[in-house]
Order: sequence, then structure tokens, then C-alpha cells
Amino acid sequence: MLRALAAAVLLALSGLSWALSPYIQGESLRPAATAKVAEEAAARLKAAGFQVLGQYFPRQLPDYGVVVVADEGLLNEIRALGGATIVGAAIRVGVRADGGVIYMNPDYWYRAYFRGQFPKAEKTVRAVQEKLARALGAGLGVGGDVHPSVLPVYRYALGMERFDSDNSRLAEQVSFDEAVRALRDNLDKETAFTHKVYEVVMPDEKLAVFGVAMDDAARGDGVWLTKIGGQQSIAALPYEVFVVNTTVYALYGRYRIALSFPDFGMAQFLRIVSTPEDIREMLGAVAGAQSRD
Repeated sequence: MLRALAAAVLLALSGLSWALSPYIQGESLRPAATAKVAEEAAARLKAAGFQVLGQYFPRQLPDYGVVVVADEGLLNEIRALGGATIVGAAIRVGVRADGGVIYMNPDYWYRAYFRGQFPKAEKTVRAVQEKLARALGAGLGVGGDVHPSVLPVYRYALGMERFDSDNSRLAEQVSFDEAVRALRDNLDKETAFTHKVYEVVMPDEKLAVFGVAMDDAARGDGVWLTKIGGQQSIAALPYEVFVVNTTVYALYGRYRIALSFPDFGMAQFLRIVSTPEDIREMLGAVAGAQSRD
């Protein structure tokens, strides 16, 4: 009952708010080993009707993890919208060993990912948000704020990348099936110190997305996230590689990381100035890219 009330309040406030936060604080779970906390969160999400796609425990961050789920209604919207909206197929829920829970705010992320098509999917997005609130609770928005009107055209600063930047293109394959095969094979081989967290493939629409763990000891997720002090926003991970027809993409870091941490200043991002190209290089290897265009 309390969760239903919290969900109703959250949805009412989100419609009135001048700005949106990238994450929502959930109810705390029982402190335990990170994997145990993730199991409890996954069980709640499954009971609420979500499909559990995978879990991620970033190297060098033993007290943090992510549960990744999907919602059938949202997947159907993505099938209908098509194109790069596939990047939003997975819903990310962060957990901590102390029982803390934080999850991606659908109203924030899908305005950015669906852009001009967001109004077509808004009812479904709000239904997903309500389901998350029932499953995990709905506390304050955290991680900064961005006005809703800015999210479809978001970029961190003048001259930096937006969602549809050419820098997001990784590789071109001869067919959709070959693009998916290359990603699966390279992730299975742990190319560039990566491995697969989840995948969603829509063969009829020629759309696919893979959640990728980047485990490189010098350049991986745990390294750059620690450098900027972003562990509390662990639901920013994992990073996505996605396929539209025969082209493989990954949202460029100066867009994807900035969108994930809108409350961070330039001083923090300067600590990871090489990370966008590091990510492009690692994910390009996973995509089967021969060289940068």
C-alpha cells in the first residue's frame, strides 16, 4: 500500500517538476554481500513482472552491483519506434552491500533515448516507472537534474556530442546477423577485457543491444567511475553496444557519461579525459572494427 502511494506521489510530482534526475532512490534492503542484495532486488523486480536479464558486479567495486531487467511493454514500444531506441531496452537497478538501492529514472532516460518519439511511448514509460516504484520504493531523485525539454537534444557543453553523434558509430558489418555474431563471439572471448552482462535481440526489426562489462585493470568501469567519485550512481552501468541493421554503435562517452552524471562539473570529467576514446577503442574491438573511420 505504501509503495503504491509512493508511486502515485512520484508520478504526480514528475509531471510538475521543473527538472528530472537521472536516478531514483529506492527503499533500503537488508545489508549483505553485494550478490545477496542483488538477488533480493532481482526477486522483487521479477515479482513485479520484470524479466531479469543479468547482473553486473564491476571489477574493483566489490560493494556495488547492478541488476538489469526488461519490461515487455517497453520492449514492444521499442519494436514500434525502431532505430537507435533499442539502446534503452534494458532497465538498470544499482545495489550496494549496505542495502542501498538506486535505479534509473525512466522519465529522464527515455526522454533522452527516444527524443522526438518520446510522446508516443510516454504512457508506457510512466507505467514502467510505477512498476519500479511498487517493486523498489520511490524516494528522492538523485544524481543532478536536467529540464525535460533539454533531454532530447542533450549535450554537456557546446561542441560536445549529442545522442546521434557520428562518434557513436563503431563498425559496419555485411548483415545484421553478422553484426550480432561478431558481438557475441568477441564478448564470449572477452575481447579487450570485456564480457557480456545481457543481450536483447529483435531479429525481425534488425535491432539488438548488449550490455558490456569493461574489466580492463587500467581503463575499465571500476577505474573511471572511481576517478570521478561516481560509485553512488552505479545504475549508470553497464555501458551499451547496439546494432541497427548492419551498423554497430555505442553512445560516445562525452554524451553517455555526461548524461549519466549531470551533477558533475568539468573538474571531475577532466580526470577521465581519455575515457571516451578508451571506451570507443574497447567497444570497437568488441564490435569487430578494424580501425577508426
